[in-house]
Amino acid sequence: MANRAYRYRLYPDKEQAELITKTIGCCRYIYNTFLDRRISAYRDTGKMPDCSELCGELVPLKKELPWLKEADSIALQQSVRDLDAAYENFFAGRARFPKFKSKRRSRCSYRTVCVNGNVRVEDGCIILPKLGRVRAAVSRKAPEGWRLTSATVSADRDGTYHVSCLYEYKEDTAHRSLSEERAVGLDYKSDGLYVSSEGKPCGSPKYFRRAQEKLRHEQRKLRRKKKGSRSREKQFRRIAKIHRHIANQRKDFLHKESLLTAKAYDIVCVEDLDMKALSNRSFKNGKATMDNGWGMFLRMLEYKLRDRGGVLIRVDRWYPSSQLCHVCGHREPAVKDLGIRRWTCPICGAVHDRDINAAENILREGLRIYRETAAA
Repeated sequence: MANRAYRYRLYPDKEQAELITKTIGCCRYIYNTFLDRRISAYRDTGKMPDCSELCGELVPLKKELPWLKEADSIALQQSVRDLDAAYENFFAGRARFPKFKSKRRSRCSYRTVCVNGNVRVEDGCIILPKLGRVRAAVSRKAPEGWRLTSATVSADRDGTYHVSCLYEYKEDTAHRSLSEERAVGLDYKSDGLYVSSEGKPCGSPKYFRRAQEKLRHEQRKLRRKKKGSRSREKQFRRIAKIHRHIANQRKDFLHKESLLTAKAYDIVCVEDLDMKALSNRSFKNGKATMDNGWGMFLRMLEYKLRDRGGVLIRVDRWYPSSQLCHVCGHREPAVKDLGIRRWTCPICGAVHDRDINAAENILREGLRIYRETAAA
């Protein structure tokens, strides 16, 4: 079974918007309260209450705090399960220790589970527990036979609301033969998104850079507003809308680029880079690295290739793709200097463009990994 999410813009009325805010606050309170209980119990007794025990404490807690009854009961239970999943990820080494959720810095959202059709997507609206029928921009629906499992309602900083509906469907496991002739290697490029092994660069629109002057102007206005005033809150939302617009522009560009790549190739080879470490390594390229959205591009490319029967191959980040000559295989340590953009191989005399040569080596290594995996 596979999962796919569809995201819709919500247009709640005033009462529904207030209820969404209250539910988010209640879920955050439950998460923080039970996280504190688990930490205290482990400190005092060396043991922690499990998920079922904590869910059983919700009923007496609602009697003690009647305002919790205003929120969706399933969403409150999901907060407890999310806390339990956070602990499981921590003990499995997949994540850090769970943190307390902040009202201002944490993502404002809550998740509810579809039970007996309490969540439904209809024309022009979405039905949600406690909220009822909420107006929505339903651009497309899931195919017939897909099962709606959960819905995540989120309130963005710019005052907009969205719901992400998660569907479960049976994945088509029919295997189709992949052609190595329809393979390409992509080398990440800070000044742009990537350079392909075919020598084609992908320019980046640099949306954040283009909006910097406007952001600077609006942030200067925010600095002059009185803290806690309504005008400061309005100005904060104006800035949030600019950031939301930049994020939407970037996402639109990455969706289009990943779709074109997935349609053109069966096998795409890339380096498994640590983008956070790469952005922190150099202050000069840090902003450009985060503005490119390379990690988001790879996530989009991976599922679009999978849907079309293709595959994304990740080459180890320590593979010396820039230092190797793709013609003869000679390794030139001097090319570690990032300032060298073109170099000549001292063995075979081939003249290389740094990025295209790296993409060629990534393609060769990726195909080697693909053959080994296919043979196994």
